[in-house]
Amino acid sequence: MQTIYVDGTYLENNPSYGVEDSPWKAQQILSIIQKNQLNPRSICEIGCGAGEILRQLQLSLPDHVRFQGYDISPQAIQLSRQRQNQNLSFACEDITKIEIDPFDILLCIDVFEHVEDYLNFLRQLKPKSKYKIFHIPLDMSAQFVLRAEPILWMRENVGHIHYFMKDTALLALKDAGYKILDYCYTAEHVDRPKSFKARSLSLPRKILHAIAPDVTVRLLGGYSLLVLAES
Repeated sequence: MQTIYVDGTYLENNPSYGVEDSPWKAQQILSIIQKNQLNPRSICEIGCGAGEILRQLQLSLPDHVRFQGYDISPQAIQLSRQRQNQNLSFACEDITKIEIDPFDILLCIDVFEHVEDYLNFLRQLKPKSKYKIFHIPLDMSAQFVLRAEPILWMRENVGHIHYFMKDTALLALKDAGYKILDYCYTAEHVDRPKSFKARSLSLPRKILHAIAPDVTVRLLGGYSLLVLAES
């Protein structure tokens, strides 16, 4: 599966590399950083894609913060280098295979559901930073399982090969040796619905989530989990 990120297949299926989603994702990351009163001097992102999340974070954080993006896709790094500047750089590297000085925060945003041996991958990230921020799609919902098509679409078009619910996502991080410091749901399908089906479910999701968040996520799907963890 990982060859799709190297041979251009992923870019062909996702020509924008999710740039349009990056400001929203950056805002979620900023929220959990501020909530936990973190003051990073260095942030890296693994699987940085076109680099827009890091660029958006740079616009909102102090000028002295250093940003570094890593991706195994040469196509992604070619796109990301258009955003490079003095404190923001990108490298076509597998961070798990290189020696680096630890960063204050490592971002792993919608990444490890793409990785075949995700538990080993998570363990290999541990020495790379003090704190980790994970964003994990919660693909395993009653609606998605019954319809099947959403999960199959994500496999074929965006390369998801593992499918999580909140409990299994948190347990995966704990099994890999992480201490969970904070987590919350994020609701891109409510905040930014892109299809007619998503728009039609946006209001029910919002209403039910206010009453019973866990049940809503397990039943209707359309949410992700944002996690702050410590190695």
